[in-house]
Amino acid sequence: MLESLTGFVVVGVAILVGWILGRIDLLGEHARPVLSRLTFFVLSPFLLFVVLAQADVKMLFSAMLPVSAIAAVVVMAVYVVFARFVWRRSVGETVIGALSSGQVNSNNIGIPLSLYLLGSAAYPAPVILLQLLVFTPITMAILDAVTFGRTSLWRTLARTTTNPIVLGSALGTLVSVSGIELPPIVLEPATLIANACVPVLLISYGISLYGQRVLGTSGRRRDIVLATSLKLIAMPLVAWAVAKFVFGLPDGDVLVLVVLAALPTAQNVFNYSQRFDVGETISRDTVFLTTVGCVPVLLLATILLG
Repeated sequence: MLESLTGFVVVGVAILVGWILGRIDLLGEHARPVLSRLTFFVLSPFLLFVVLAQADVKMLFSAMLPVSAIAAVVVMAVYVVFARFVWRRSVGETVIGALSSGQVNSNNIGIPLSLYLLGSAAYPAPVILLQLLVFTPITMAILDAVTFGRTSLWRTLARTTTNPIVLGSALGTLVSVSGIELPPIVLEPATLIANACVPVLLISYGISLYGQRVLGTSGRRRDIVLATSLKLIAMPLVAWAVAKFVFGLPDGDVLVLVVLAALPTAQNVFNYSQRFDVGETISRDTVFLTTVGCVPVLLLATILLG
């Protein structure tokens, strides 16, 4: 059990460092936007390229891909129904809330936890592929249209396809599928930059937590509670039901899919909300609550599913 908590300790220490930096104001008032842009435009694309370029093709396109897709789409659809049609939230807030309920932290928490809980760091690869080559382009297109007012199909398509995160993911997948073995002169510099992404992103998130109170913003508490409940309870249950009764997967694969579905909300969602200046409270609080709340959920899943 101690080893399975290592991933959470690593993440928690990085966030705590960021909170301390925010408290003492070491980096100044521009720290958050600067770190956000650095992560979005440089570090994240390199990280995703390196992870996907070295992923096993068989793992990328295994049965885990459709199961993860179904689980994510179901919970996000439920959130959209409540947020958009019942509570009348804006399109931007609805998109951020939907991502908060269905997009998992498959990189900086998923990879270490997959290694400690399941014995392999390769299991999150299909989820990374799904989120970054399917969900991210759609998300970027919608947020770009509602934020910057660009409604032209070709302009939105061009902006989406030139998005650095999408480009990094697409290039990494292309390398993996083609079987190209990157020489050290290419891979090692890319890995060096990629390794800075997780700590910078977590420190940036920690800085944003200073001076904020979880569930403290009036009028958005139910959005956060709904997204958190869907992420921690509904999504693992949907993944379990689909994997076991629809696809008939073996018990080992079912456990992997439930663990992946129970991972906390991705910090990338918070990065998107910062970048487009929409739904930041929803993403920030949901990331925090699901990161803390997924610990008992993951431990319970491993105990019940063995």
